[in-house]
Amino acid sequence: MNTLHTVNKSPFERSTLDSCLGHAQPGDSILLIEDAVVAAMAGTAMAGKLTDAARTVSLHVLGPDLKARGLDPAGVLTGFTVVDYGGFVELAARTKATNAWL
Repeated sequence: MNTLHTVNKSPFERSTLDSCLGHAQPGDSILLIEDAVVAAMAGTAMAGKLTDAARTVSLHVLGPDLKARGLDPAGVLTGFTVVDYGGFVELAARTKATNAWL
């Protein structure tokens, strides 16, 4: 993996996730945190874009942020890995760089 991209804004309020998807390179990882976790849920308007992205990048969502927003991890799109804070640290340690999309 090359770069870990973190996205913290809801894609239904801001375009940061779309921008991230447009810049992420094959082998990169994308981690949805804070309000961006809503994009990881099956059945949203982002589902198709994220399913396509999963072919070339590794997709992750922060479990504690899902829980804080009352979202069930069982409803996360296929292709996502739900990680805890330790998993977040592990992703950052495995990459050469981290890019926060604000």
